[in-house]
Amino acid sequence: MNKLHLTFAFCLLTFIGFSQNYPTLEIDQKCPSIDLSLTSVDGDLYQLKDHFSQKGLLVIFTCNTCPFVVKWEDRYKMTEKWCQENNIDMVYVNSNAKKRDKEDSFEAMQMHAKKMDYQFPYVIDKASLLANSFGAKTTPHIFLFNSSKVLVYKGSIDDNYESFKDVRNFYLKDAIVSLSRGSKIKTPTTKAVGCSIKRELN
Repeated sequence: MNKLHLTFAFCLLTFIGFSQNYPTLEIDQKCPSIDLSLTSVDGDLYQLKDHFSQKGLLVIFTCNTCPFVVKWEDRYKMTEKWCQENNIDMVYVNSNAKKRDKEDSFEAMQMHAKKMDYQFPYVIDKASLLANSFGAKTTPHIFLFNSSKVLVYKGSIDDNYESFKDVRNFYLKDAIVSLSRGSKIKTPTTKAVGCSIKRELN
């Protein structure tokens, strides 16, 4: 069993342990914690409520070094493009509260956002409050809302974190395009795959 498979197994066990504590939002539920103030890496305060003026908002729970994020991060740039082309706002959220003095410190987030050339805000969820209210479990974990703040898609970016060229189902892209066109999303829920969010109580 290689290192990535061991990491996946550990994350899966942690995921199961915390599923009951933080139930994940269901499709058609309203976006929670829209008034919660979050600090972005450029120092600005960010609140979700200010970002539904277009056709919707994509929230990606992520971090700096999770091996699953690293595998999927080439898709982040594509996701930014899909959102821009379809008039959907987007935010990256780091909720790894237990790693604030390590690889997910605010300074490390600033460096990572610059390195990856993020075109949308990257915000710190200091005590995992946003993650808790969403029931976000993994990095990455995807939540797509329409302009009425209603959840329309949740889960993963696509069906292959290992390789973009081997992806068969572009779940998030299809959801974004369908939302923009006012069409029904074919697959509104998929399994989030990644490392567990490192909450303060983990």
